[in-house]
Amino acid sequence: MSQSQSTAEILLNEPDTRPELRTKRLCLRPFDLADAPAMEALANHRQIAANTLSIDFPYPDGQARKWIAHQPESWLLGKSVVFAICDLESERLMGAIGMEISEANQSAELGYWLGEPFWNCGFCTEAARAVVEFGFEVLALHKIHSQHMLRNPASGRVLEKVGFRREGLLREHIRKWGVFEDVVVYGILNRDYRQSRLRPIGGKIC
Repeated sequence: MSQSQSTAEILLNEPDTRPELRTKRLCLRPFDLADAPAMEALANHRQIAANTLSIDFPYPDGQARKWIAHQPESWLLGKSVVFAICDLESERLMGAIGMEISEANQSAELGYWLGEPFWNCGFCTEAARAVVEFGFEVLALHKIHSQHMLRNPASGRVLEKVGFRREGLLREHIRKWGVFEDVVVYGILNRDYRQSRLRPIGGKIC
């Protein structure tokens, strides 16, 4: 791939081997146990929890350390890849983004959340674009899919900006805090990604 076609610089960390991505404003790196306090502070937000299935409110003490400690093994087993979203200059933790991988289907599910101080600045779109590129260029995925609750259209706008297509509506598909929620499903195929005008936006892959 020519350097002009890459969204992000991709590095491999030794001996961990988990990747690190760098974009214009962000460093997407592996989580470290030292991130646990900052992660708990950011994730302990009612609206973040309300829009994600796996985050509780209040955020349980010690949960971040358990989640972070599991990630190296999950990467080595080919089950997932998770990145801490950080400011490139200050290295401040901002949120998380990652993919649950299905090797059998050559696909992955994209998920992300961002701390409230960093909303409405385009950071999620920038991070998602880099992770999608990693999924197709490095992991050679055939498809990446994602979903969000119908009442959270902002998440859908992020996906659309990255090239995902809306594929359907699952009525009352999940239950959050005792309420059955409609879920909107999005997907992007490898060929969609390669045809997208969003792809060649500068940067390099190492």
